[in-house]
Amino acid sequence: MTTTKVRNCEYCGAEIHGRSDKRFCSDYCRNSYHNEQNKDSSNYMRKVNNILRRNRRILARHNPNGKAKIQGALLMEEGFNFAFFTNVYETKKGGKYYFCYDQGYIKLDDGWYALVVKESYVK
Repeated sequence: MTTTKVRNCEYCGAEIHGRSDKRFCSDYCRNSYHNEQNKDSSNYMRKVNNILRRNRRILARHNPNGKAKIQGALLMEEGFNFAFFTNVYETKKGGKYYFCYDQGYIKLDDGWYALVVKESYVK
């Protein structure tokens, strides 16, 4: 006589039917379990991505033609956060372009910034 061990869902505790390696009774329980496990890191990542998207929108709004010049104070007034960017491109002369996805900037003199759009050769 074979006896099968009763398995319970890791999220809600309901009895599981089906494959022997199944851990959850439904897609809802599986998704809820994993969302709960990742809640802390997801909230942090969501906040960072929101800042990056806002930064990109601000840069794109002030740079409709691919190259522009703007005062840093104006960027900050609109909520731009200089501490958040997706990558940095260093020129041969040592200048640094900071990018929020495809929109970038480089600091000039006297509080001015040059805005650029990432070219295909910039990695």
